Amino acid sequence: MPACADLVFVNGSVLTVDAEFTVASELAVTGGRITAVGGPGETSALVGPDTQVIDLKGGTLLPGINDSHLHGCAFGMSSPPLALDLRFPAVRSIADIAEAVRAAAEAAPDGQWIIGIGWDSGYLAECEADPSRLPSRHDLDAVSPRHPVLLQDFSGHASWVNSAALALAGVSGRTVPPPGGAIVTDESGEPTGLLREGAQACVQQALPPLTPEIRAAAIRSTLAKLRALGITSYTEPGLGPGGGQIMGGALSQETLEVYRRLLADGELTARVSVLLLPTGLSSTAREFARALDRIEVPASEDSRRLNVIGVKIFADGIPPNKTAWMHEAYLGGGCGALCVGGETDEERIAEIGEMVRHAHLAGHQLGVHVTGDRGIDTVVDAFVSVNAKHPRPDARHYVIHGDFLTPRSMARLAEHGFGVNMNPNIKWTVADLEEGFVGPERAAYEWPYRDAVDAGITVASGSDAPVAFPDWRQGIATMLLRESKASGRVSGPEQCITLAEAVRTYTINAAWQDFADSWKGSLEVGKVADLCGLSGDLLTADPHDIPDLPVVLTVLDGEIVHDLLTE
Repeated sequence: MPACADLVFVNGSVLTVDAEFTVASELAVTGGRITAVGGPGETSALVGPDTQVIDLKGGTLLPGINDSHLHGCAFGMSSPPLALDLRFPAVRSIADIAEAVRAAAEAAPDGQWIIGIGWDSGYLAECEADPSRLPSRHDLDAVSPRHPVLLQDFSGHASWVNSAALALAGVSGRTVPPPGGAIVTDESGEPTGLLREGAQACVQQALPPLTPEIRAAAIRSTLAKLRALGITSYTEPGLGPGGGQIMGGALSQETLEVYRRLLADGELTARVSVLLLPTGLSSTAREFARALDRIEVPASEDSRRLNVIGVKIFADGIPPNKTAWMHEAYLGGGCGALCVGGETDEERIAEIGEMVRHAHLAGHQLGVHVTGDRGIDTVVDAFVSVNAKHPRPDARHYVIHGDFLTPRSMARLAEHGFGVNMNPNIKWTVADLEEGFVGPERAAYEWPYRDAVDAGITVASGSDAPVAFPDWRQGIATMLLRESKASGRVSGPEQCITLAEAVRTYTINAAWQDFADSWKGSLEVGKVADLCGLSGDLLTADPHDIPDLPVVLTVLDGEIVHDLLTE
């Protein structure tokens, strides 16, 4: 007699996400593993007196969602009470932001930092009315003269500060930004309060250090949100010495130690894969190698719950800041550049190549932040070159973001077994905005899912939270529809993919990125019971309705951690 199951799910659409994308109707779980998947009545022999039988009521059961690019600590820190929420539609104008800062300053002791995150000039009324109008320190000085203010934009690649913050950090018109960074100045040469890319560190270094307690509170906040979304795994893409001045310090190596403590205390209710971040923006290959070699990573108590799997490198910036390195100029001029050390393009290409070579030879997986088409070609060439000279059969290096992935790079990634991590929630958010930087044709092409899947690349999807809210349902809808958040216009319909392909990017393909596709990412016998339950049939839902399908159940390792179905 087979052992009785702990959980049996019946009467639903069970999306196995196996090689054939088989749809079953029942599933059994025993001891944290899937022990049966089948049609009506096929799990009945496993039902015993202690088995919990869960009626899916016609809903959908699919593998636990794996958000393969999510800054867990930073996402928690970006939400109240740890930071002001400045995302659209919470704010719609510079005046709205100024009012939020004023209220926070009135409630805080003099001298305390006011932190906010999520503003997007594409959604601020004053900037929409006048594209030359940019946020300024003067907007904040009037409402917070005695509190330093730092407001990071939705992308994490620009910060808006007031005069008190500039003074505290010692930033003036004479301050030289790091290579690849920009301190925006006015006609008189004085800082306007906008800092881009690596220049953000000029002010962020003045922030008070984050305590372990604050980091833990931020991660707990994130874990609670993820449980409610059916997310059971995520990649924390970059923790280490290079993260000390990025996202308010949430990416520093101290955050990794907090994750270890949460794991030891039984509080880590998601599987977390970590990329190390030896250096931040604008570093040299020598600095990168020295920092990487110094990082010591103790063995995890449970490598299936917390695991350091690779290394992150920043290769360029982002299109809205015109810092992504493009083959063709942006509207208004400029092509961006690689954001590493070096005075010329050739020197910077050599620096990226050496960073990739050093990490590859050390045995690490590489995830490289790169968004511009010329930058992507450079990074992919570096992947292929080092692997040709020093072969590793399953390195699984991948391009992070890959906004303007070229056909040439797609072919090379597929041929050599490398991947790409794309961001449909950001596509939904910035589709209309991007036309003002790269024109309608390139904006429509951005995040070319159809071409990448057809090329044979393993494509994973991530939210990049807190850049975008980690709602994978919206991500699925965007991959199916390519509609924008602001106008609803379709952006690049030829890049739409199917529901099955979209689901794979959040499940088995994301597990591949984690080197974990043999034991998670699909609902097959022997794999871990990480599950997400939806009210309603995902297979037949109108794509426009997918973001509103309630997540009613989340199961991690056979344990129910979110339950609206059986209550």
